[in-house]
Amino acid sequence: MPDADELVANALAAVRGTDVRQAERQLDQLMVGTGAADGTTAVDAALLRRLLRGLGRLWPRGWQPVDLDRITTRRLDARAARLLRDAMAAQRREQAEPVPAWWDEQLRELTAGADDRGVLAGWSAREGLDRADALRTAVDTLALVESLPPIAVLRPPPGSAGAATARPAGTARSGSPMLDRVRALLAKAESTTFPAEAEALTGKAQELIARHSIDEALLAAGAERGDLPGGVRLGTDTPYAGAKALLVQEVAAANRCEAVWSDDLGFTTVLGWPADLVAVELLYTSLLVQATAAMLRGRAERRPGSGRRTKVWDESFLNAFALRIGERLRTATEAADQAAAKATGPERLLPVLAARSEAVQERLDTLFPGVTRHRLSVRDAEGWSSGTSAADRASLDVGGARKPRQVPGRPDPR
Repeated sequence: MPDADELVANALAAVRGTDVRQAERQLDQLMVGTGAADGTTAVDAALLRRLLRGLGRLWPRGWQPVDLDRITTRRLDARAARLLRDAMAAQRREQAEPVPAWWDEQLRELTAGADDRGVLAGWSAREGLDRADALRTAVDTLALVESLPPIAVLRPPPGSAGAATARPAGTARSGSPMLDRVRALLAKAESTTFPAEAEALTGKAQELIARHSIDEALLAAGAERGDLPGGVRLGTDTPYAGAKALLVQEVAAANRCEAVWSDDLGFTTVLGWPADLVAVELLYTSLLVQATAAMLRGRAERRPGSGRRTKVWDESFLNAFALRIGERLRTATEAADQAAAKATGPERLLPVLAARSEAVQERLDTLFPGVTRHRLSVRDAEGWSSGTSAADRASLDVGGARKPRQVPGRPDPR
């Protein structure tokens, strides 16, 4: 009989192929094990060893725990993601130091339910799986881990030279009174059914965020630290992944960040300074909730017998919403910039903001040298008009700023 490592390798090769019967035969071999008394235990150990090695190879290639959890849920399912969380917890116990604090924070949030029993045994028991289903999921998860391509390294990974001194991508997520206030405002904006109230709440949140960004920029300039812009990845998964990516882009641009969409991997990378990255994440999450709620209300208000499919209408709605909201956010940021420049003197503020924007652009050029732009196609005039109107009702008019112009757009005749 083959040894356990060979059995795992054969099963993995079969899963990657196109012969379904061969894959099932190799799974049966895994079920039987090596033929020894402890054959099934040896198979479990071999699977785990190879999975941990695969995880260890991904960290220097740019992947982070939250990225793996997201893509495993996307390409496989939540059950496989829970197996991977247990494996990441086991791999962390063997990981070489130094390990950044933000890394452990990600793992704590993902692996709260992990235990110290055998990974496969503990996971399959919690999931209520028989051995065949457990092995099938484990092999599929291993195949995914070993197939992932390199992505941009946003922060020094565990074991690297910069890991011991790496700072978080954003400012303290729970320790900042200003950020806690922003979260409270956005939560109220998401829950209200009155557009005027949502407008006021979201507008105030953006005003606070813009002021905080300026304060952070001036403080960092005075401290003369040699930090580089950081990055975060935000999920932009189906349905309507392109519209979600557009919303990230608009929110990022309004908060002095750059965004790059990786459609095949289901996320958008946002590059910027710490306070701005936190702002983008908070606003995107809230505005996506607001946009979805507005879209569902708009569906109910559609004319009976509309000729376009719901999916086409939804996509046009969300695209229009994202572009119009982006204009409102930029208006709020410009108003905050003007007020700060008047208070501190433009000769002090403007060079600082320009230098930070240039640093973000340089970071983009370094990490994504081959980035391309995607042209937006509007395929439903009714959806576009409804999405624009919904964004108007969620207007971010802060401090009497000018009313934004109409977003240009014309239906695609296809």
